[in-house]
Amino acid sequence: MLMHFEQFAVTSMLGTEDRPPRANGALCFGDDWERTAFGVALALSRGGHFEWEDFRQHLIAAITRWENSHALDDSSWSYYDCWLAALEAVVIEAGLSTDAEIGVASARLEKVKLTNSAADTPDGGQSAASNSNSNHGVST
Repeated sequence: MLMHFEQFAVTSMLGTEDRPPRANGALCFGDDWERTAFGVALALSRGGHFEWEDFRQHLIAAITRWENSHALDDSSWSYYDCWLAALEAVVIEAGLSTDAEIGVASARLEKVKLTNSAADTPDGGQSAASNSNSNHGVST
């Protein structure tokens, strides 16, 4: 259940370009890290570490950067990747973390994403592993 601040934060984004994905009115998260990033942003803002509007402006900028560097139908689109980029920016601006610390955490998250992505394949990622080790049809 959303508390007062969380309700304010989410409803402040309704009808705007930075609104979170929803299904039947409920927030949608494809992976646990997305839910965690969402909660961390809310908790840090509620805790006074940064203003919610500052976060929103970083999110809008991250979405705009993605749109300007990708085709709009690009399947690599991820709202929560933009959310995470905005969160990283405000956390660094607030002095809560450094670029280096964010870099280490981002590398760990990428490993989790790859592991989760491989686990979602019908063969548990085995074909991806064998394809990455193959010579892609080139004779050697």
